[in-house]
Amino acid sequence: MTVHELRSKYIAFFKSKGHTEISGKSLLPNNDPTVLFTTAGMQPLVPYLLGEQHPAGNRLTDYQKCVRTGDIDSVGDASHLTFFEMLGNWSLGAYFKKESIAYSYEFLTSPEYLGIPKEKLNVTVFEGETTPDGAVIPLDDEAASRWEEMGIAKDHIFFLPRSDNWWGPAGQTGPCGPDTEIFYDNGQPKCGPECKPGCKCGKYLEIWNNVFMGYNKDAEGHYNEMQRKCVDTGMGVERTVSVLNGLKSVYEIDAFVPIIKSICELSGKTYGANEKGDISIRIIADHSRTATFILGDPQAVTPSRTGAGYILRRIIRRAVREGLKLGIEGAFLSKIASIIIEEYKQAYPELLERKDFIAEQLTLEENRFLKTLKSGEAEFAKLLPNLQKNPKKIIPGRVAFRLYDTFGFPIELTQDLAVENGMTVDVEGFKAEEKKHQEESRTLSAGVFKGGLGDHSEVTTKYHTATHLLQQALVDVLGNEVAQKGSNITPERMRFDFSFHRAMTKEEVLKVEAIVNEKIKEDLPVSMEIMDLEAAKASGARALFGEKYDSQVKVYTIGTKDKWYSKEVCGGPHVQHTAQIGDFKILKEQSSSAGVRRIRAQISGGLPLESSN
Repeated sequence: MTVHELRSKYIAFFKSKGHTEISGKSLLPNNDPTVLFTTAGMQPLVPYLLGEQHPAGNRLTDYQKCVRTGDIDSVGDASHLTFFEMLGNWSLGAYFKKESIAYSYEFLTSPEYLGIPKEKLNVTVFEGETTPDGAVIPLDDEAASRWEEMGIAKDHIFFLPRSDNWWGPAGQTGPCGPDTEIFYDNGQPKCGPECKPGCKCGKYLEIWNNVFMGYNKDAEGHYNEMQRKCVDTGMGVERTVSVLNGLKSVYEIDAFVPIIKSICELSGKTYGANEKGDISIRIIADHSRTATFILGDPQAVTPSRTGAGYILRRIIRRAVREGLKLGIEGAFLSKIASIIIEEYKQAYPELLERKDFIAEQLTLEENRFLKTLKSGEAEFAKLLPNLQKNPKKIIPGRVAFRLYDTFGFPIELTQDLAVENGMTVDVEGFKAEEKKHQEESRTLSAGVFKGGLGDHSEVTTKYHTATHLLQQALVDVLGNEVAQKGSNITPERMRFDFSFHRAMTKEEVLKVEAIVNEKIKEDLPVSMEIMDLEAAKASGARALFGEKYDSQVKVYTIGTKDKWYSKEVCGGPHVQHTAQIGDFKILKEQSSSAGVRRIRAQISGGLPLESSN
């Protein structure tokens, strides 16, 4: 079973069950302040899980590119990846537990699809609980009964707590519910009498998760049962392919074979020769794939000091450090990227379209980092006379960490330089400094990206409509060269990136701001219509350049049908009329990257929203 075969079989199966295939979305979530990257297949669908109508109907399926960096330090082991593909199918009120479990069982066991013997499958379901406010969420005996009806033996069904069998909400509020997780038994002996799905011994490997979104957690922490219950499922492509092929690692699947081969050719090393070398090869394989997909995204960020750009910089530099360990000299990631693009161009044609940009940005960042490393070596030489005065000849952990944090020096490089000069490094002190830094980063990130995924509060909804007014005002003032390149909204501000070849003048900025405020004061109506993508474009609707759209799309019009100011293809949500937005103020206009400008703006006041649009 190859990656391509699994992807194709999954989509074909759910289309045969009346699901419409929709396009996976950007890795850079548009107008979602809670995360830096799309971390799950359901993320772009949250508004629809909360009740909005999806243009493609109420049975959907797709494959989605995802990035998760929470376990980045574990990459290099047998199972952790930063980039992965997620297969998903959704019911937006069309069906619930009975059909969802039946579909999963059929896809997994049918010889036409995956053909897994049912004896190899084990499932977990929610054991129920009493919430802190005294509400009872019952044991999910319905899911257990459905699995039994399918033919799963009772001793292969396990009731587990919230920590194992409850999904969401992704933020503080939003859709959530019990799930049933499906595990493959690889046949190895149990590690003990308590061994069961969820055990870390490796006997049971999770391959699918079906979430039954029957609850909506509100700001007070109450779990309210939803009238329209939804199903959200997720199957990790890499993990499932490795399980189906009986492989020991996700890095042995077909998609990684040419990537790892190219790393071995560049380094002169053999994969499987020694554990340390294998870890370095795996990190380079994962991080180069992740960087290629981030840079290949239509809303790509470039390496920078903050946000998603910082994560991109970190993974590129980590790949370069591992390359140095293997003896690879000079910039090399663009060579690996070309292999990755070739491997994935069929499923993700945007990679091929952006191959030159990917290669250019990888090489720029690699060279920048290699230059920084040289600066670090110079800094070490400067520090050396004082360090050697230490009678124990030990380089303090804080010094080693500063070399790592400021100059990208891996601890191993500092240790090598220390040995060359008759010294050692306080590695435990370094680890303590690193842990302290990681905790500070997590706290900072939690503060910046707090909130509920898809929690379209009034203020973020107002900002969403304001971006449409801003884009049209920019076109009015600067001309048709302007095209949206991405946006990000938090409850405190909006950020809007657009293509333009130079900095705006102060007069232009003020003129754009004035136009937006004028349209807000005119109190224009905001309406939504579902139509074919081509018909939407023909009607004059703007679409995000490079974005993947489905054949049926939502078009939001600001103004009347015969006299409109702005018309855009967009998922929503939006205000009902522009006076609800309030006062609009541009805070800053600056460069974002070559040929791309960035505006930061705030709104205040405005009329209350009557209901979600």
